[in-house]
Amino acid sequence: GAGNICNHFYTLDFLENTIVPNLGSMYHIARKKIPYYDADAKETVKPTANNGIKLESFIFDVFPLSKRMAVLDVARVEEFSPVKNPPGTDSDSPDTARALFSGVARMWLERAGAKLVGDLESDQCEVSPLKSFGGEGLGEYEGKEVSCPFSI
Repeated sequence: GAGNICNHFYTLDFLENTIVPNLGSMYHIARKKIPYYDADAKETVKPTANNGIKLESFIFDVFPLSKRMAVLDVARVEEFSPVKNPPGTDSDSPDTARALFSGVARMWLERAGAKLVGDLESDQCEVSPLKSFGGEGLGEYEGKEVSCPFSI
């Protein structure tokens, strides 16, 4: 599915004259499981079913108000790995982000013609953005062995 990493650029005029006057009409009702304190049991209860309503709005709710808009669609496996959970979590954690970007670095070197050796599953492989922004400029590694983990 698609995701939105919230890299948005708006003009001050758009924010002041279009968004601010319309903020009050941009809320959505979201039914949520809201923890509450049970005074009798003297504990916080985490409900298993929705027990409350929350008003939400999202940064992308302003898209329909714009006269001009563009979307850049990228391959998630190469461009985006959210960090929303603590280390050790199976998804959206520092560990999964590090593994994804390490895989991208290995892929770039392989595409450049490098022969990767060593710990090919390492999550400590990195190509500095000062060296390459998107896999370009790595031709010097063509036909060469690069030992994993690496930092280039």
